[in-house]
Amino acid sequence: MNFRRFLGPLVGLALIAASYRAYGWGGVALVTGGLVMFLLLHFNRTMTVLRRAADRPIGSVASAVMLNAKLRKGVNVLHVIAMTRALGELRSPKDQQPEMFRWTDAGGSYVDAEFYGGKLRSWNLTRPDADAADQTGQAVEPPASGPV
Repeated sequence: MNFRRFLGPLVGLALIAASYRAYGWGGVALVTGGLVMFLLLHFNRTMTVLRRAADRPIGSVASAVMLNAKLRKGVNVLHVIAMTRALGELRSPKDQQPEMFRWTDAGGSYVDAEFYGGKLRSWNLTRPDADAADQTGQAVEPPASGPV
C-alpha cells in the first residue's frame, strides 16, 4: 500500500487541528486558506504545463539528446512533459503498468521512457544511423580540383 497518498491529507488535518488548539477558529481559517492556496498553485502549474503541451504535436521534442541529458530517475510524468513541452507518444497498452512513452526530434533521434506509477524508472536514447540518414539514392561527385 502506498502511504504517501495519505500523508498529505493527514498532515493537512494535523495542521488544522493544531491551529484550532493554538489559535481557535481564526487559526483554522488561516491554515485552511494556506492549504487552499497551495492546492490552487499546484493546479495552476498543472494546467500551464498541459496548455503548453497542447500546442505541440504528440511525441515531439526539440532535441532528444538534450532530453536524455536532463532526465533523472524518479521524476514524475508532469515534470517530463514540462521539460519537453509535449505529451509523449504512448508505446505500451493503455492503462497498464509500466507505461512507455516516446519523444522524437526532427533528426530522427528518440527517447523511450518507462514510467511506473507515474515516476520515471528508465529511459533509452536511440540515434539514427549516420549512413541511413545520408542515403539519398544519388551519388555525389566531389568538386574538380585540377588546373583551370
